[in-house]
Amino acid sequence: MTPPRDGSAKPPGSKRPDFKQGFRPRRPGPPRPPSHTQREGMDHVVLYGWHPVSQALANAGRRFHRLLATENALLRLKETLPALPIEPEIVRPGAIDRLLGPDAVHQGLYAEAEPLEAPALDAMPDDALLLAFDQITDPHNVGAIVRTAAAFGVTAIVTTARHSPNATGVMAKSASGGLEHVPLVVVRNLAEALIELGERGFTRIGLDSDADAPLDSVGPRRPAVLVLGAEGKGLRQRTRECCDVLVRIDATGAIRSLNVSNAAAITLYALTRPVA
Repeated sequence: MTPPRDGSAKPPGSKRPDFKQGFRPRRPGPPRPPSHTQREGMDHVVLYGWHPVSQALANAGRRFHRLLATENALLRLKETLPALPIEPEIVRPGAIDRLLGPDAVHQGLYAEAEPLEAPALDAMPDDALLLAFDQITDPHNVGAIVRTAAAFGVTAIVTTARHSPNATGVMAKSASGGLEHVPLVVVRNLAEALIELGERGFTRIGLDSDADAPLDSVGPRRPAVLVLGAEGKGLRQRTRECCDVLVRIDATGAIRSLNVSNAAAITLYALTRPVA
């Protein structure tokens, strides 16, 4: 029996797969290396770029699983840190590109490390200056705020386990090493945390563009916690109710609204400037 040319039937006993005409099965190729998002897990975070990796390597509290470095990056590292806590793997830049993607600015450094231990809220000192995030989820914004917090000597950042980005990848890159200097205090409920801080004497300052009081009305003070809301949504009603004072930043130019990371920088300057 001769089968039709359109492949609608095949001779009895034939083992040829019943593929449609013109279909060719794809041969399996070599497995692709996992991306950095696939590599991230509960047991480690991904850091890349000069400042995030070099600051992490200088932090005695970090534990590393892996360090990849190009020859040039390793030479620069050894000038800054003669004794590295982990033996690096020397690679070409393309090896890191394949892990992170072509758009990541890694500067020849890639590391996988254990997350830093989160301190408890009741471990904060009585003269602390804290930040609190009310559902700020954009990793670029959070990273920029962490970097600013490190510059102004913020004691810690209070955030919830939900509705917040992980301290890894893009967020760590945007923080530019700030994660090694400003710990994240993870709480279950932000309102309860603010109530606890208020009972300890912290002034709870909420940043709100529609607030009645200007930022200038609140001078430098400790202990204090600056509460920041997500862009667009701002502070939730329950969060607002847990603040002692709501303040606004008075802009004088054509654009009156600010990115939350810029607003955080202005407010921290106002809260930490020396008293004349």
